[in-house]
Amino acid sequence: MNDPTPDAAETKACCAAVYGSDVVALLLGDAYHPGGLTLTRHLAATLAPPSGGRVLDVACGRGGTALLMAAEYQMRVDGVDLSAVNIALAQGAAAAAGLDPQVSFTVADAEDLPYAAGTFDAVLCECALCTFPDKHTATAELARVLRPGGRLGITDVTADPDRLPPELTTLSAWIACVADAQPLDEYAELLTTAGLRVTHVERHHRAMSRMIDQIEGRLTLVRITARERAEALGVDFARAAPILAAARAAITDGTLGYGLLIAEKPDVMTDVASTSP
Repeated sequence: MNDPTPDAAETKACCAAVYGSDVVALLLGDAYHPGGLTLTRHLAATLAPPSGGRVLDVACGRGGTALLMAAEYQMRVDGVDLSAVNIALAQGAAAAAGLDPQVSFTVADAEDLPYAAGTFDAVLCECALCTFPDKHTATAELARVLRPGGRLGITDVTADPDRLPPELTTLSAWIACVADAQPLDEYAELLTTAGLRVTHVERHHRAMSRMIDQIEGRLTLVRITARERAEALGVDFARAAPILAAARAAITDGTLGYGLLIAEKPDVMTDVASTSP
């Protein structure tokens, strides 16, 4: 039997705990999303943020994307995450890289961002919208903090919820970015409802397959070299295998995938000027 839809507070607490844990770092390495920093760089290039502007990284994890944006785009970057552990590690990474004057990290909820309207030139959110319990509120918040003319860049797991197998509909699967993932056009509709104009959409389904390969490879290595440590951290090898197999099958039959979207906040004055006789 599938788990019931989890309580929003429970989901948020579980996500913060899991993504702040050493288990995720053990299995995923430095990048917590399909495509890693290669796809992040592609997202940033497609987003084309203004050099020297201000960008918000929502669900920033341990700060990899925020540091990339600061170093390669010379932007002032704010990162928010629900995990206090991740925020502390991100701050440490920024200091170690000499980027702490440009980068600031804060524990915050994507559904209640602690910034004034129109603060940012760009907003990024990688592989996280799928885990937010209230996606309408979250996308409204992402749109609110964008300045008019600013752009939002998202990458996320895509899914056909009606075709997900039971193994991929539990609370654990929700936290793993699968159980409440949406079709690509549903994400686009969320952004449109939030008042944004979707300008670009891409599919990156192979990135999901590569991440499954990576997790399976790391599980095999850990099972051989550090099984006791992994089990002490909570890795359940017996449970992981069927879940990964179900995910791989869902990718193969098109139930699961990965997508990229760019959306723009309309600049009312510019739009009016461009349509004036």
